[in-house]
Amino acid sequence: VQLQASGGGLVQAGGSLRLSCAASGGTFRRHYMGWLRQAPGKEREFVAAITVTGSSTYYADSVKGRFTISRDNAKNTVYLQMNSLKPEDTAVYYCAADVRFRPVVSGSPGNWGLGTLVTVSS
Repeated sequence: VQLQASGGGLVQAGGSLRLSCAASGGTFRRHYMGWLRQAPGKEREFVAAITVTGSSTYYADSVKGRFTISRDNAKNTVYLQMNSLKPEDTAVYYCAADVRFRPVVSGSPGNWGLGTLVTVSS
């Protein structure tokens, strides 16, 4: 499955952004989906994940209560609503997909595409 993330940009601290990820070329509804991010000079890290039906979601402690992941299987799209953004959320955000759950939450998914840059100013 091919993934294309969009929706990044520049926002002030405390603001919100909504990222989208469109999937193509595969069976979207069979994939666990997630978001990873990589800040300048840091390793890629897990942000959020969602099960194939969307019934369960998982978050890194650093974003819990501020970010919400969701998916629309009819549109082959996964979203990340980011509220109360902080400067430390600045990173390139990548959409991730895998037919197994663990690779997504471990930050090593089988599929991940071009990211979208999120910059949070203080």
